[in-house]
Amino acid sequence: MAKIISIANQKGGVGKTTTAVNLAASLAVAERRVLLIDFDPQGNATSGTGLEKNSGNGIYEALINHAGICSLWRDTEIRYLKVVPSSRDLIGAEVELVDLPDREFRLKECLRDAVDEFDYIFIDSPPSLSLLTVNALTASDSVLIPLQCEYYALEGISEIMRTIELIRADLNPSLLVEGIVMTMFDSRNNLAHQVIEEIKKHFGEKTFETIIPRNVRLSESPSFGKPVILYDVNSRGSLSYMELAKEFLVRNNGSH
Repeated sequence: MAKIISIANQKGGVGKTTTAVNLAASLAVAERRVLLIDFDPQGNATSGTGLEKNSGNGIYEALINHAGICSLWRDTEIRYLKVVPSSRDLIGAEVELVDLPDREFRLKECLRDAVDEFDYIFIDSPPSLSLLTVNALTASDSVLIPLQCEYYALEGISEIMRTIELIRADLNPSLLVEGIVMTMFDSRNNLAHQVIEEIKKHFGEKTFETIIPRNVRLSESPSFGKPVILYDVNSRGSLSYMELAKEFLVRNNGSH
């Protein structure tokens, strides 16, 4: 039975999709069966795994037209990693969902047929509090929060925490915080060190020990349609996501 994890932060530009793609890929290389749902209308997780993002037959079809999720996932270069692509239709899904019954639970319904096929299902959520994000959090067992190592990140974390509390209160009482991943770390920047200390002070063990650095190869890999582990396996970016995957598995007792 798959564990379903939303990768979410209402602030954009924090390494959310980078984390979704590269953590999913690193776990798949470790032979865990992983499904990545690109639930962001921008479709960057789709193109970042080498798939066409506007070819139709993506998550929109499952969400709005009841297409079976099993017919929608696509193979990637990594044997154990499958992706359900995004498409530009997802932009309109927000409006279409408004009048539908059980509108907050549509994604949860979609994923029912997938949970026995995978060990982990990751949802790359939009960088906003929208009905899509609400669907992602309602469908999930836990939330992984990427957080950029800068001052404004501290303001952003309170917003996503408030959202999680609201979802727990109304829609998904068992939703947990999987953890906080510090991203875009520049060791030469004193403020970056202070932000990490501050987050660890507030969130303790919820903060992953692995810190994702700023890394040129990590930034380049999406334009080649590859997770960094396939683009440059020995880069600092690749090694840090492999380390994060290891830590993630230890936290989950490797049981999934």
